Amino acid sequence: MIQVVAFDIGKVLLDFDYGIFVRRMAPRTRMTELELDTFLNQSPLLIEYESGRLTSSEFFNVVRRETDFNGTEAEFAAFFEDIFTPDEAMIGLHQQIAEAGVETYSFSNTNEMAVHFMSREYTFWPRCSGHVLSYEAKAFKPEPGMYDSLEERTSCRGDAIAYVDDRPENIAAGEERGWRCVQHSDADGTRAAFRSFGLPV
Repeated sequence: MIQVVAFDIGKVLLDFDYGIFVRRMAPRTRMTELELDTFLNQSPLLIEYESGRLTSSEFFNVVRRETDFNGTEAEFAAFFEDIFTPDEAMIGLHQQIAEAGVETYSFSNTNEMAVHFMSREYTFWPRCSGHVLSYEAKAFKPEPGMYDSLEERTSCRGDAIAYVDDRPENIAAGEERGWRCVQHSDADGTRAAFRSFGLPV
């Protein structure tokens, strides 16, 4: 029987677009939008931040040094945080499961600034029973440490855990542990899969 449902956040509960950040940020730096996008997304910097190897201030200082950003850390955070669009159908599905009394966890590669924003802005956050986040776990899906952290936090293993994520490599890591996994593409498909698992949706 499923006791915990783990939800990835990005591209599952929320869509996100770092292009929003790049378009806001680039005019305040010496870089073009393309150069800034390459700097952020084709270097290990963002993974280092989301794996907890850099604090938010350290991440900001590296970006400021490399891009000549001419603003404050608070301005940078405001640019960096607000890149999300909620998937209302998936947030509604999460709410339905949580209100039925099933424990739900966010299970996400993410960072402190994004969490600061999401925890203020989105209703799914306080509905979760808990959160397993890469920057706190010091691991990055599909690394085993993230999956170990969820099992330790929930005291659940194997098919007691249902898990939805958009990335196949993350799903494969869950399946290796016997979790009941759904590779997300749309809310209707995820709902149907959860229903087949016996969840109250």
